[in-house]
Amino acid sequence: MSEVVLQTRDLKGYYRGTFGVVYGVDGVSVQVMKGERMGLAGESGCGKTTFAELLTGTPVPLLYYEGGVVEVEGYDVWHTPAEKLRKEVKCKLMSYVPQAALNSLNPTLRIKEFVADMLKERTDQKYSPDQAREMLSDHFNTLNLDEHVLDIYPHELSGGMKQRVIIAISTYAKPSLLIVDEPTSSLDVTSQKAMIKMLLDIHRKEMIKSMIVVSHDLGMLRQLCDRIGIMYAGRFMEEGKMDDIISDPLHPYTKLLLGSLLPLERWTKHANLKSIPGRHPDLRNPPPGCRFHPRCPECMDICKSERPSAVEKNGRYVSCWLYSNGDSGSE
Repeated sequence: MSEVVLQTRDLKGYYRGTFGVVYGVDGVSVQVMKGERMGLAGESGCGKTTFAELLTGTPVPLLYYEGGVVEVEGYDVWHTPAEKLRKEVKCKLMSYVPQAALNSLNPTLRIKEFVADMLKERTDQKYSPDQAREMLSDHFNTLNLDEHVLDIYPHELSGGMKQRVIIAISTYAKPSLLIVDEPTSSLDVTSQKAMIKMLLDIHRKEMIKSMIVVSHDLGMLRQLCDRIGIMYAGRFMEEGKMDDIISDPLHPYTKLLLGSLLPLERWTKHANLKSIPGRHPDLRNPPPGCRFHPRCPECMDICKSERPSAVEKNGRYVSCWLYSNGDSGSE
């Protein structure tokens, strides 16, 4: 049987503050198996980053865990004591590189000094900067990064190089699962290519078992991932093999999302982009039933009142009443 690296069941996480309650992730269940590279796509504000944050067990301020299960290699992340989570799960079994990772390097420390501090934090053992350099030099070389990068300050690196250095540091302990949020969003085309190659190398050389890549860039995800989940308004709409979903999308939202992209081969002055009608809902007061129903061209009466369950169809899972067997999910 295939090994389950990550599993979530009915995961919920809401933002709470003076603005009210934002239902950022509202009942997401998914599995990532050993060897899979899973992409997570959707419009801005759909819950992709929120989902990634909830997987870590220590999300950003104002984001609160509301229920459900997150299991990484058998560890129940949200019911594991904080100290045990820090020592046994973070970096060792799961590494998370957030979208703002470029700001995580201390500008007053050389990279090797930063690594020494990181190792002390994770292991409770003291390392000198030179010891940290020696420990990571082979790992950097394996990833085609010059080990002399460890001797310099972050401001001496380009944005693309900083991003690659952070990912190299994050994979030093060979975690089972690497979660990367928007790894190419701020990079030029050449740096994007280097980043994609690096992530593929990390997986191919078995430095990690599985990977989750969060991005709005479906073109990049198609190059990098073999599976994809499509999110909308805090829920998964469709999930399955990348090629199947790209070539034959089932959910009306997936169809419209893919239809709003213009392939390079159709880039002419006569080409027309099709936008998705309407706008993303305010998640402080999300619509009942299927959250996409106010914008869906195939909306039925049941879509407006009852949440569809995820059903298996053609080798993937889709949450839509067009394919449901009649069993409704809970709202």
